[in-house]
Amino acid sequence: MTDRPPAARPGHRLLVVEDEPSIRTLLEATLRLTGYEVSSTDTGQSALLEVERLEPHLVLLDVMLPDLDGFEVTRRLRAAGNDCPILFLTARTGTHDRVNGLRAGGDDYVSKPFNIEEVLLRIEAILRRTAPAITARVMPSVLSYADLELDEGAHEVHRSGEYIALSPTEFKLLAYLLANAGQVVSKIQILDHVWSYDFAGDVRIIETYVRYLRKKIDRFDPPLIQTVRGVGYSLRLSRDHGGTPEQ
Repeated sequence: MTDRPPAARPGHRLLVVEDEPSIRTLLEATLRLTGYEVSSTDTGQSALLEVERLEPHLVLLDVMLPDLDGFEVTRRLRAAGNDCPILFLTARTGTHDRVNGLRAGGDDYVSKPFNIEEVLLRIEAILRRTAPAITARVMPSVLSYADLELDEGAHEVHRSGEYIALSPTEFKLLAYLLANAGQVVSKIQILDHVWSYDFAGDVRIIETYVRYLRKKIDRFDPPLIQTVRGVGYSLRLSRDHGGTPEQ
């Protein structure tokens, strides 16, 4: 049995346009950690050039930029025939501003200060709507990592050759972790993919099912389900066993 390489989000190029360095750095680091290809810039004019150069699948666009505001950037992109999805990030919370952003051609709107998990979930939702060929990847019938193997067709899981009985939800959770082996997935992403909940979903259910899964999967050595503090979970070998260091 061979290790399956980490499953990133192939082709998902994101452009972050934000003039506040701390926010830009947070978004860049989190998005890369989650598996996206990320570029960034800090002005409206440079955003127009970067969108043309990079052809991103989504732009996270601050409204309050030092030259062109985000609404004007969006209007110029749309006027040029560019329909790249845009998620506005702004401290403006009024209904009038939200309506103006959507009228300019934006796809969604997140107010500052934002919850990073909500931003991730909104990105996922936009990409599902606008890039189905990229997002709807065909999952292999058999997923494997280290000595763990999941056969979706037979609905069976084995570790070290031993059969492990899982409930339907445990199986679905493990399949999602395996499909993203080596990558970090947030609780909100897991909730969205495994339970299909909206923002009102209770992420505590994930902690419960991760605990159930660990009792069955990680009773073998080495443990594979890692907690990445403040971000989410990853199915990977720990640093002590030759994997990526925990954070």
